[in-house]
This record gives sequence, structure tokens and C-alpha cells, in this order.
Amino acid sequence: METAFIICTLLLVLYSALALFDGVFLHLYKYRLHEHKESKFEHLAHTIRAVLFSGILYTLFIGIENNNLFFIGIVLIFLDIIVMIIDAYVEKDSREFMGGLPRWEYITHLLVNGFHFASIAVFLVIKINFTNEGMILLNNFQEFKNYNLFKISALNLLPGSVLIGLLHLLVYIPKFNIYFKKIQLKCC
Repeated sequence: METAFIICTLLLVLYSALALFDGVFLHLYKYRLHEHKESKFEHLAHTIRAVLFSGILYTLFIGIENNNLFFIGIVLIFLDIIVMIIDAYVEKDSREFMGGLPRWEYITHLLVNGFHFASIAVFLVIKINFTNEGMILLNNFQEFKNYNLFKISALNLLPGSVLIGLLHLLVYIPKFNIYFKKIQLKCC
């Protein structure tokens, strides 16, 4: 269990770092997907997934000891999978304005989703215990020394995930988007 908490923490942090790069820098800033007619639906899918991740982070990873939150989190995971499939389906047409999805961004998407769902899979290994009597949801993790690192990491990721979801929503507002357009980084 100790190792599983470390692996889950590492996967969550890797996911969050790559999602920040892909979802904010590439999608919102560099390519401005929300401003292109053909990619507005893709941006909507990204917005829904950003909001869903905050919910998944809270209900599963932060509320790890609450079984009611766990079941809500499972529903959010299934919704996330459905939206991810829709996002992948529309991406080819959505990116025609830029000559298609760059290969390196495609690889980034594979890594982001891989880290995301691997962290969930490892979490499920931590939370669910199968016995001869059936499935048991574990609730008391205080005895594991790496649990606190995991919990602190998840708590620290939550504000950023909420802000990213909010940013995805705010760019729909024309006045906000005018100010967002004015942000210019010297690197890009």
C-alpha cells in the first residue's frame, strides 16, 4: 500500500503538469481553440473534462475515506471517459485550421490521458479490497506513512484544477477573452 500511494501521487502530479501545459498553454494560449469555429466543440469537451477532473480529484483522491463520495467519483470517471471519446472523435476535424494535430501534441495527449487513468487505476487498487465475502471499500489509511504525502498532493492540486476549469469557462465571455488575448509570452 505504501508504494501504491507513492505511485498514485507521482501519476497525479505528472498528469497535472502535462494537463497544465496541454490544456492551458497549447489549447487556450498558443492555438486558442476557443476562438476557432471548427474547434469550439473540442474546447467545450476540454472544458467539461477540466471541470470533471476537479470533481474526480475531490470525490476520489481527497475524499478517499468517504464511500459516498467514492461512488460519485466513479460516475464522474465514466462521464470523463465518454467526453474523452467524443473529444478524440472530433479532434481531427477540429484541428483542420492548423493542418491537423501535431504529432508531438498527439503524444502529449496519450501521456496526459495515460497518467490520468493510471492514477485512477492505482487509486482503485488502494481503495478496493476483494475478499472471500466480496468487495470491501477501505476507509482508514492513516496508518500508511505515504498517505499524508498523497493527501497533501491532492489537496494542493485542487485549487489549480478549479482555476483551469474556470479559465476554460471564462474564455467563453467575450470581454474576458479580449484581456486574455493581450497576454503575450516572450517564448511564443
